[in-house]
Parts: sequence; structure tokens; C-alpha cells
Amino acid sequence: MRSINLADAKAHLSELVTQAEDGETVQILRRGKPVAQLTAVKQPRQPIDITLLRSLTKDMSFQNESAGDFVRHMRDTDRY
Repeated sequence: MRSINLADAKAHLSELVTQAEDGETVQILRRGKPVAQLTAVKQPRQPIDITLLRSLTKDMSFQNESAGDFVRHMRDTDRY
């Protein structure tokens, strides 16, 4: 758990929120004593609808070349 004083927390709030999103708990101190804590909000994951996923992908053709060859070809020939 990371601890940071209130003045620094005000100056770096966006970074602290990102760290909390990534799973780190951030404790905010006032005069050296903990007064608040930032943690990520736990949201339940929605289940994957396998039937819908299969219906979306059933008509897709398989890629004949490897992903590495595909990216290499795209990098060497296309302008981006």
C-alpha cells in the first residue's frame, strides 16, 4: 500500500486514481496520520454469451498466414 500526504495527493490525483484502477491501494495522510484511502471499485464482470459469440464468428474465414507475418507485411508495405 502506498502512502502520500494530502498536499501531494491534490497535486497528483489523476495519477493516484490510475494507480487505484490498476489495483494498488493508496492511503492519504494528513499530518502523518491516515485519513482516506483510494481503492478500485469492484465491478462484477458480465458473463460472455457463447451463442452470440459463435454466431458473430461462424462466417469468418481463418487467416492463412501467421500473425507475425501479417504484421511484418503490413509494416513493410503499408503507409501509416
